Amino acid sequence: MHTRFTVLGPLRAWRGGIELELGPPKQRALLAFLLAQPNHPVGTHEIVDALWRQNPPDSAVNVVHRHIGALRRLFEPDMPSRGTSRWLVRASGGYRLDADLESLDLLRFRHLRERASGTGEPAEATELLVEALTLWRGPTASGIAPDVRAHPAFGAVDGEHLAAVKHAAERALEAGREPRARVLVTLRKAAALYMLDEELQARLILMLAATGHQAEALEVYRTVRARLADDLGVQPGPELQAAQRRVLAQTYVWDGSAPTEGTRSAEHTSADVRTEPATTGRESESAGSGREGESAGSGREIERAEVAGAAEAAEAFGPDHRMSPVVPPAQLPAKLPSFTGRLDELARFRGLLPGSSASAVVIGVIGGMAGVGKTALAVHWAHQVADGFPDGQLYVDLRGFHPSGTVMSPAEAIRSFLGALGVPAQRVPAGLDAQAALYRSLLARRRVLIVLDNARDTEHVRALLPGAPGCLVVVTSRHQLYGLVAAEGAYSLTLDVLGEDDALRFLSDRLGPDRIARDPDAARAIVAACGGLPLALAVVSARAAINPAFPLSGIAEELAESEGSLHAFSGEAPAADARSAFSWSYRLLTPEAARVFRLLALHPGADCSVAAAASLAGLRRAEVRPLLAELSRAHLVSETEPGRFTCHELLRAYGSELCRTLDARPERTAARRRMFDHYLHSAHAADGVLAPSRERLTLGPPVAGTVVSEFADQARAAEWLETNRSVLLAAVEQSARRGCGEQSWQLAASIELYLDRSGRRQEQFVAQTTAARAAQGLGDVRGQAHAHRALGFANGRLERWVDAAGHLARALDLFAHIGDRAGQGRVHRYSAFLANARGRHEEALEHYAQAGLLYREAGRRSGQASVANEVGWTHILTGRYRKALEECGRALAVHQEIGDRNGEAAAWDSLGYAHHHLHEHDRALTCYEHALELYRAIRDRSLEADTLVHIGDTRHAAGEHERAADAWRQALDILDDIGHPDAEAVRGKLKDAVAAGAGEQPANP
Repeated sequence: MHTRFTVLGPLRAWRGGIELELGPPKQRALLAFLLAQPNHPVGTHEIVDALWRQNPPDSAVNVVHRHIGALRRLFEPDMPSRGTSRWLVRASGGYRLDADLESLDLLRFRHLRERASGTGEPAEATELLVEALTLWRGPTASGIAPDVRAHPAFGAVDGEHLAAVKHAAERALEAGREPRARVLVTLRKAAALYMLDEELQARLILMLAATGHQAEALEVYRTVRARLADDLGVQPGPELQAAQRRVLAQTYVWDGSAPTEGTRSAEHTSADVRTEPATTGRESESAGSGREGESAGSGREIERAEVAGAAEAAEAFGPDHRMSPVVPPAQLPAKLPSFTGRLDELARFRGLLPGSSASAVVIGVIGGMAGVGKTALAVHWAHQVADGFPDGQLYVDLRGFHPSGTVMSPAEAIRSFLGALGVPAQRVPAGLDAQAALYRSLLARRRVLIVLDNARDTEHVRALLPGAPGCLVVVTSRHQLYGLVAAEGAYSLTLDVLGEDDALRFLSDRLGPDRIARDPDAARAIVAACGGLPLALAVVSARAAINPAFPLSGIAEELAESEGSLHAFSGEAPAADARSAFSWSYRLLTPEAARVFRLLALHPGADCSVAAAASLAGLRRAEVRPLLAELSRAHLVSETEPGRFTCHELLRAYGSELCRTLDARPERTAARRRMFDHYLHSAHAADGVLAPSRERLTLGPPVAGTVVSEFADQARAAEWLETNRSVLLAAVEQSARRGCGEQSWQLAASIELYLDRSGRRQEQFVAQTTAARAAQGLGDVRGQAHAHRALGFANGRLERWVDAAGHLARALDLFAHIGDRAGQGRVHRYSAFLANARGRHEEALEHYAQAGLLYREAGRRSGQASVANEVGWTHILTGRYRKALEECGRALAVHQEIGDRNGEAAAWDSLGYAHHHLHEHDRALTCYEHALELYRAIRDRSLEADTLVHIGDTRHAAGEHERAADAWRQALDILDDIGHPDAEAVRGKLKDAVAAGAGEQPANP
C-alpha cells in the first residue's frame, strides 16, 4: 500500500490515500526532522538535541525509541514485531528514513531543480522550477514546535526553496512573457518573507517591471531601501541598485551584470504598466469599491499584500520621505478674540522654547480644575510661538474627562496625527506600538508644535510624545501628570482661578470698561460669585452682554441666590460657584432652548450636528436652529463650524444633572432612541449612495421625531461619514451599552464599507467586536452573522488569518441557520478575497464557485454577475487573461440586462485591464472609456480616478506619453480632492517618471 509524506509546508502523511494522524508533538517533530534529511542516517544524540535543545529529560533516548516504534506501526501496521521497516531503518547509532521521488515531496523538489539546472532552455527550466515550487505550501514542517523548527536542518531546506525562487526568476526573465506571470506569484510570497534579501528583492523588481508593473517595481525598491536603512543602517548593494537602473532604463532581461543602456527587447516595446489604486473594485464590496459586490478592496492590495505588508508603512519614513501635504499641518483651534491675564504663566512658558542645541523633547504640562482656562492658555500661547515651528502644529482634544465617557484612545489620536502628516489611512500600521514608531520617525529632525488637550493621565499621552529633540509638546489635564514630570522631565504649571484684578479685567474686556466703572462693587460681587473661574465668568458676561440694560447689581443678586453643586466635579471647590453662574444663564433661556440644552448632554460625541440635535429633541431642523442659536448667544454651546455645536465638559455635566432631574427616564430613553436612529438611518442612507447596488440590511422605519440626513451624491455621503466618524463609532459603543443592541450592530454594519474603504482597520475591528457582543446579548442570530462576517474581513485586513477564518466560518454557520443564502454567498466572497490576498488563488476560485451557487439559489442575479467579475479578476492575478475576458464579459452582460450601472462599470474596467495585459491597447481603452462614462454618471469619484489611472497606464504602454500623463493628473486631482490614500501612489508614478529623465513626459511609472 503506497505511503506518501510532505514536509514542504505542513507535515502530513498518507497511507493508501487516507491521511494519517501523526501523533503527539514530539513524535511529529521527530518525523519532520528525519524527513528533512531523507536517506541520511541521523544519530540519536542529534535527534535528542533537536527535540529538547539544552534540557533533555533523562528518559529522552527511550522516548525517541518509543516514538520510532509508534511511527513504524502507523506506517506499516502489518509489519511483524521484529520485522524490518521499509521506512524507518536503524543506521549508524540512529535512524534513517528511506524515501524516493514518489513518496516524499522534498526529493521530488530536488529532482526537478536538478533537471532545471541541466537544461539550457530558459522556458523549459522555468517550467521545471515552477513545478518544483508548486510543491511548497509554506515553511518547512510548519506546525511543529518553533524551537524544533529553528534547527539548521529545517533552515537548510528553506534555503533550497529560496534558491529555487531566485533561479526561477532568473530563467523566467530570459524565457519571455508567459512564464514570468507564473513565477511572479511565488516570487511575491518569497519576497514578503525575506524583506532584507537584496538578491531576491532585485529579482522581484525586475520581474515586476518585465510584467508591466514598473511603478510597483520602483516602489519595492524604495521600500527595501528604507528597510535597509532603518533596520541595518546600510544603503542598497550593487545588485539592488542595478535592478533599479534596469527598470529606469527598461532593460529587464537577467544577465547578472549591470544594465545595458538603451537596449530593450522588442517583446517589451509596449510593456504593461499598472499601479492599481486601493479601491479597484474587483472583489467583495466590503473592502471598499462602492460597487455591488465588485470590490473587497484593491487590486493593488491583492497583488501586493505579501510583498508590501508592513513595509508600506516603513516607506512613509524612509530616508527620502517628506510630509506629503503641500502645507504643513496647522491644527490649532482659532485664536481667542480676547485673552486676559496669565502674564506670569506666559512668561514662564516662553523659557520652554527648544533651541537648536536641545537634547530632548520639551514638554509643558498645564494642570488645573475644569473651566480654569487650561485650553485657552495652551491655545493662546501656541499661536504666539507657532512661527517657530515651520513643520506644523498638531492639536487633539483627547476628551479625557468627557462626561459621556467617550475618551479618545491614544491609537485614535495618533492615527489622526499620522493622517495630518500625510500618511494614507491604509498605510497606518495596525498596532499602537507600530503607529507610535512611525509617528516618531516622521517627527525626527523636524520642528513641530504639538498640543495634547484634556489628557486623562500620563499613559494617555505617552505614545504621542516625539522621540527626538526639536519638537515642543503642550499637555493640558485636570491631573498633575507626575509621571511625565518624573520620567520625561516635563515642566509642570498648575493654573489657579483668576485673581480679582484679572477677573475684573476679564469682565471689562467683554462688557466694556464703562459698564464696570458704573458699578464696581457689583462687578466684584459677580467675580466672587463665579469664584474667579474663567468659564463661569464667560457664561455670565455673555448673558450680560446680550442684555445691556441689566444692571450689574441685579445680576450679582441673582447669582448670590443660586445654590447647589456639580456632583460630577465634587472635590473641585469653585464648581458650586460655576453652577450658580450656569444656573443664572440657564434660567433666562426659553423653555424650548432649555430642553435642548439638557438633551444635548445625552449626545455621545464631542460635537453635534443640527440634525442630531433635532432628533434628540424630536423637532424639525427649522425648529431647532433658533434654539441652538439662543444657546450659542448665551455661551452655553459654541458653534465650532457651520452647523456643528459643542460645549465645555463642565457645562455638559451641568446639563446632564439637569436632564436627570427634570426629564423623566422615558423621555431620556426616547431621546436617545431618536438620536441613535438618526445616526443609523443616516449612515444607512450614506452607505446606499456610496454603493447603490450592494446588498444591505433592510431597516425598519425610524421612530417618530427622527431627522434622517439625505445625500445628493457620493461626495456628500462620504463627507458626512468622515465628519461624523468619531460620533458614529461612539454611537455603536453607547447604543450597545444603553440597551439598544439592535441599533448598535445595524449601525456597525452600515458603516462597514466606509470604514474599510477609508482604511480604518482598527476602528473597524473595535466597532464590529462591539456589534458582535451586542447581537449576542440580544440572541439576535442575524446580527451575529453580520458582525462575525465583518469581523472576519477586518481580521483579514489586519493579517490575523486564523481569527479571520474563525469569524467567517461562524458567520457562514449563522447565515445557514437562518436560511440566508445571499448572506452565505457574501461570506464566501470575503473568504475568496482573503485567499487572493494570500496568493491562494485556487482556494479563492473554490469560494467563488460556492458564492455563485448560493446567489443563484437566492435569485440574486447581480450577485452572480459580481462573482463572475471577481472570478475574472482572480484569473487576471494568475495571468490567465483570456479566461478573465470570458468571465468579465459574462458579468457585463448580466449587469447591463438588469440595469446595474455600478456593476457594469466594474466589469468594463476589468475587461480593459485584461485587454491591457494582452497588449490589446485599443480594446482596453474602449472598455475603460465605457467604465469612465458610467462612473461619472453615477458620481463615483473614487472609481472614476481608478479608471483614469488605468487609462493613463494603457496610453503610456501604447507610447502616448502626454495623454497618459494627462489621465494620471486628472486622477490625482480627484484623489487629492477627496483625500484618498491612493493619491500617493499616483504622485509617486509621476515622480518616478521624472526620475527616469523624461522631463514633463512620464516614463514608465
